[in-house]
Amino acid sequence: MDRLVITGCKPLEGEARVSGAKNATLPILAACLLTDESCLVRNVPHLHDVTTSIALLSGMGVRVTLSDGMGVEVDASAVDNVHAPYDLVKTMRASILVLGPLVARFGEAEVSLPGGCAIGSRPVNLHIDGLTAMGADIRVENGYIRARAGRLKGARIVLETVTVTGTENLMMAATLAEGTTVIENAAREPEVVDLAHFLNRMGARVQGAGSDTLVIEGAKRLHGTDYEVMPDRIETGTYLVAGAITGGRVTLKNVRHGTLDAVLAKLEEAGAGLAYGEHSITLDMRGRRPRAVDIRTAPYPAFPTDMQAQFMALNTVAEGASTMIETVFENRYMHVQELERMGADIRVQGNVAVVRGVERLTGAPVMATDLRASAGLVLGALVAEGETEVDRIYHIDRGYECIEEKLGQLGARIRRIPE
Repeated sequence: MDRLVITGCKPLEGEARVSGAKNATLPILAACLLTDESCLVRNVPHLHDVTTSIALLSGMGVRVTLSDGMGVEVDASAVDNVHAPYDLVKTMRASILVLGPLVARFGEAEVSLPGGCAIGSRPVNLHIDGLTAMGADIRVENGYIRARAGRLKGARIVLETVTVTGTENLMMAATLAEGTTVIENAAREPEVVDLAHFLNRMGARVQGAGSDTLVIEGAKRLHGTDYEVMPDRIETGTYLVAGAITGGRVTLKNVRHGTLDAVLAKLEEAGAGLAYGEHSITLDMRGRRPRAVDIRTAPYPAFPTDMQAQFMALNTVAEGASTMIETVFENRYMHVQELERMGADIRVQGNVAVVRGVERLTGAPVMATDLRASAGLVLGALVAEGETEVDRIYHIDRGYECIEEKLGQLGARIRRIPE
């Protein structure tokens, strides 16, 4: 397996461009199944999860062509099967997003129960219950979700808990349903909004995106479109924390700072100066040690769980003590033991972690356990004395495009060691 070797204790300084959002790209690629016309999706990041999604679509008979730059042309006019196999789905939970579009357009789907990062339970029952309310006949057997339906019918769906992929799956299915669908307690994440914009560009009629109530008036068919994916807010936040933890000054381009309010507020609380351009953010830590900040994760617009590990790394070397509460996933502190190997002082009880900042971390061999934990370990390594080896970085490659190149542009001493 590839690994990253990082020599720390160097303030970051420079500019880097943020890639397109993985968590918007994946549902948008799945939504291309809703039309028999070609869609051009721009600003697509080169990530392992995107490659998996393209392989999944290609296996169904979708023609996927890489266009110039960062564009992907998707033509689902010749789909010849509605099967999403275990071998692909097990590596990426977002594969479940093909379920709604397949049932809506083709009246059937056979999708393996998903896999992905082992950060906690993310049941698919809300997807199944919502589609059932819209008239689908669904059975779960032999590890597969098998769905059949005529044309789906509009329905009122109240989600028991906030679910991003559940909201996205049901919203996509509703675009081709007969009548009006109302989804209450819907996810409000910017990536859900980006998907809604894409669907509307295809001729769908989705209202309320960004609120907790979506109203979708079904259409008989959707058409192709040309669309640019939003910038990745988690990548943006990660590189801003990289600047803050090292006492550096970094500028990130191709950003939407309006999607990062909770993260930016915590960076300012930690002592960072922030300056905003139209599509850029500059963070200046002015060589200072960050101040400890308390964190409580929750669904958007609160502080994102996908930034918890990065801020834990920041708090390990911050001035003071902090309390971190993880409310979204029950098993998302797997990076704690690895940070402790580098000298961090962290105590965990249940979903609460108390972090006491130390003067410095020291380099050590560490192992990535999931995507965002990997990012937290890389950030810790950037500020650690000596050399740190981060193993199992295939997790990082699922969600960060060329992380060693971008951190290198900011002055980090980082290199990838191939398998």
